[in-house]
Order: sequence, then structure tokens, then C-alpha cells
Amino acid sequence: MNRIISPSILSADFGNLHSDIEILNTGCADWIHLDVMDGIFVPNISFGLPIVKAVAKLTAKPLDVHLMIVNPEKYITAFADAGANILTLHWEACIHHHSMLQLVKTAGMKAGIALNPSTPVSILENIIQYVDLLLIMSVNPGFGGQKFIPETINKIRQAKELITKTGSNTFIEVDGGICIDNAEEVYSAGADILVLGNAIFCSENPENYMKRLELIKNRYE
Repeated sequence: MNRIISPSILSADFGNLHSDIEILNTGCADWIHLDVMDGIFVPNISFGLPIVKAVAKLTAKPLDVHLMIVNPEKYITAFADAGANILTLHWEACIHHHSMLQLVKTAGMKAGIALNPSTPVSILENIIQYVDLLLIMSVNPGFGGQKFIPETINKIRQAKELITKTGSNTFIEVDGGICIDNAEEVYSAGADILVLGNAIFCSENPENYMKRLELIKNRYE
């Protein structure tokens, strides 16, 4: 698999969303990451279905939707209808994980499972073969702009070992505190997909920042 950049719009300027999405459309973004937060599963509230629908009209890139919400099973079909191509649910927010993954796939989306920093990769041993995308949180979920947790590198390696051992086709995505300075280390550890938001949209020149990211990504393809 070629490496993927999935910029998060959490740090985008929602007053100029069309302009910021256009930066991603013309840059090295392969997917667009949308962080949906409910203020219950995580302490912050971000956005919901209307923003997903709006972004779907502004881009042809796959929408990589990350649900940080309680009772995600209630909204699977709604997010598919809104334009999501990949839907990731948190392990910690679900009870019947296999059923949730099947519901996502039945709705026509790739199915992802996200793990909080304190949740071990080993917990997925009996279900990894059903997971299209494993999202490893490298910060505690809920806010953008946090620092990357260094222990994540070992967790990525553990995930890669589990995927290889089981013969699964799971992609590894990493989200939180990723920037130019650590992107290469994260790819080297075994990540397939990097999520960046604050690093891009809070930089002096987002277009130039994405060009630098593309150079890093290309070295791993």
C-alpha cells in the first residue's frame, strides 16, 4: 500500500471552509479526516453530519470519518448517507465490536477501530482480521494541538506485528501530534496513514507545509 496523508479539518477555518478544503484538494492530501466529537465520550464538541455533508460537496477525496461519540451504532447509516467512505469507531465506545464492524461494512464503508493511548493493541487479537483500518491515537482524544506521545512508536510496531502474524489486511493510521519533525519516524515504525491537522492549518504557509509532507511520504512509497 502507498502511504497516505489524511489531513484533519478540526483546525481548519470554518468561516472559510471552502478555501481550506481547496488547499487539501490541490495538495498532497489523499483523504480528508473528519473528527466528530459529542462532548460526552470526549470533553470537546466539534461538528456532526451537516459538516460531513458540506465537505462531501467540496471534494472528491475519500472522507475518513472518526467518531469520538457514545452509541456510535445509532449513526452508522446516517454517516454513510452523508458521504463517509471510511468510518472509525472507538473500541472504548462499543460493546459488540464485531457487530459494529459488520454494520459499517454493510452500509458500504471501510470499517475502522480506534484505540485510546492506554488501550493495548493486544485487545484486537481476536478481531483484527475484520478491521479495515486501525487508528492508533497518539494523543488523548478530544482536542487538537496536543504533543505526540512517544510510546506510540512501540504501539505501532506491536500493531504491525499483530497484522503480519494474523495475515490481516488492516491499514494502520496514526492521529495526534504528528508533524514534519516526527512523520518519518511514524512511517518507519509501520504506519500507513498519517493524520495531521494543527500542524498544517496553523503553519505560516499550509500549501508549502503540505509540499514538505509529500516529500516525506514519497520516500516511503
